[in-house]
Amino acid sequence: MSGILVYTEKEAKRNRFSVQKFTENLNVCLVDENYRGSADFVINRTNDYRIAEFYESRGIRVFNPSSLSKIANDKQACYEFMQSHGIPIMPINYGKVPAVKKPIDGHGGEGVVMINSPEPFEKNYVYQKPCDTPGKDVRVWVIGGEIIASILRESKTDFRSNYCLGGRAEVYSLSPEEKSLVKKVISLVDSDYIGVDFLFNNNQPVFNEIEDTVGARMVYDKTDIDILSLYCDYIKKEMNL
Repeated sequence: MSGILVYTEKEAKRNRFSVQKFTENLNVCLVDENYRGSADFVINRTNDYRIAEFYESRGIRVFNPSSLSKIANDKQACYEFMQSHGIPIMPINYGKVPAVKKPIDGHGGEGVVMINSPEPFEKNYVYQKPCDTPGKDVRVWVIGGEIIASILRESKTDFRSNYCLGGRAEVYSLSPEEKSLVKKVISLVDSDYIGVDFLFNNNQPVFNEIEDTVGARMVYDKTDIDILSLYCDYIKKEMNL
């Protein structure tokens, strides 16, 4: 039984370590987002739910499923969905300042800016009220609904705490309340391998986003967990390999 590992050409080059982990642990062939060949299973690392839909329509198992990719890569839809299920979020702040302006399909803090004076509303952006502890969040890695690791990210120079933007990171122990929030988020979506991020406001955890093609750099830098091998083991179990 063989699968395909789907990356864009750019992301495949940027994630050589991850590609190597997948290909060492699984019988998979690396392909780009334009490939539409046959496979027994698909690992979709593109953030494009349409790729997952294509293979799902042919009865092929996709990691992560299209339903997850669709909601995780549309911040507006994700916030509305989580809020409708009682998950706390920072209020959507159209027309009010200050506001955090985020591309609806953005990742890694790219394109996220703080707005301190009114400006015309731009389509394909979400405007949110800033939390009261900017530059601090927690990422939780989840495989098959099980929490694997959690890391606190902080920046003293930027309201964005992203590790790739220079924020510092350290292993973080989730409180019972934080763990409960993450588990509730997990219970609402069908996922295989994701990141769940939350912020802090009024000393309470507040949902920030789900990462579909979640990276693993922080886990390898800060822990002894071989998380991509664990993900491959999960795929093997799911596919009876």
